[in-house]
Amino acid sequence: MSQITISIDEEVKKVLSKRAEKNFLTLKEQIEDILRKSAVRTKNAKSQNLPKLDDNLIGIFSRDKRGRKKKKVSKKK
Repeated sequence: MSQITISIDEEVKKVLSKRAEKNFLTLKEQIEDILRKSAVRTKNAKSQNLPKLDDNLIGIFSRDKRGRKKKKVSKKK
């Protein structure tokens, strides 16, 4: 298995440690699980021809029709 070294903030490590404990995993296993699931989601998204968005908010605020739906404004009489 390949090895990668990453640096994360202490706060992020605490959150990941709590999540790992909740899932009965070690910190290393939890991080591997998150990365594996992310890779699978990315692979599946490509097969659905969805736009590649680095930030989910881009899809919401995009002028593209796939973005957020406009609210209907009712006129008061």
